[in-house]
Amino acid sequence: MTSLPQRPLGRSGITVAPLAFGGNVFGWSVKDAAATGRLLDAFVDGGFNLIDTADIYPAWVPGNKGGESEALIGQWLKASGKRNQVVIATKVAKWAEHPGLSPDNIEAAVDDSLRRLGIDTIDLYQAHEDDESVPLEATLGAFARLIDKGKVRAIGASNYSAERLEQALRCSESQGLPRYETLQPEYNLYDRAGYEDALEPLVQAEGLAVISYYSLASGFLTGKYRHAADAAKSSARGAQVVKQYLNARGKAILDVLDGVATAHAATPAQVALAWLIARESITAPIVSASSVEQLQEIMQAARLVLTPAQVQALEAASAA
Repeated sequence: MTSLPQRPLGRSGITVAPLAFGGNVFGWSVKDAAATGRLLDAFVDGGFNLIDTADIYPAWVPGNKGGESEALIGQWLKASGKRNQVVIATKVAKWAEHPGLSPDNIEAAVDDSLRRLGIDTIDLYQAHEDDESVPLEATLGAFARLIDKGKVRAIGASNYSAERLEQALRCSESQGLPRYETLQPEYNLYDRAGYEDALEPLVQAEGLAVISYYSLASGFLTGKYRHAADAAKSSARGAQVVKQYLNARGKAILDVLDGVATAHAATPAQVALAWLIARESITAPIVSASSVEQLQEIMQAARLVLTPAQVQALEAASAA
């Protein structure tokens, strides 16, 4: 299999292939170490290296408390011996056990994440959400100390507004502190404006990498939900997906996805991901899978090259 081009995570010196594996499924739809290992082995064997998780994943599952995803990834890292083949990204701030971005919380949270992951250094440590109750210089100073101690290589931001991200970047610049090298926003072929209007110009001007989540709009862009009755196809989120996306604009997007997919003998999901990968500002969309077969299909998106006319047609159909 041909190797995939590596993309930089900002100025960190870290590079990644153009898809990230979303670890929110570990401990949820992927319940045990064996299934986790099969997926991560397939992902790495497919030429990819960025594994994204968070301390809170998946605390929302009955019987879980959080930390299960990191622990399962850690078991795989130990068993596989593939630590030097992957980039491990995790997050802090959203979990009730370690809420917010105070220096004390960050220091405690990182040690717990390192222990669960069974590693000495987190490659990319991300603020999972903004915390306006803590001065930016305090949060960034705490991250700086983690980098100095070798516990973290680079830092990133998730769910920040353009205004707050720019304030953080200016704070890093003026105070001589490490800067956020990555942004993790919601972005896909349907949900575009929240990222494109203000965040995209900023990350491009500042040279930040973008690791987008909800890359397939909670499954809508796979073509799985085409009629109201399809809500029953997913007991967890089907009704919400149908309510949010199954409208005239959503159907228009699916129509164009179908046409482009047919032209490439591909699937709508592969086309939707290929559109993201082709966008200049996007570094690595996050994808999740609960079976190796599903993952193999998704990974083919990284080798699907859309024509300029196909990109234009997709963007015209999805324009707000």
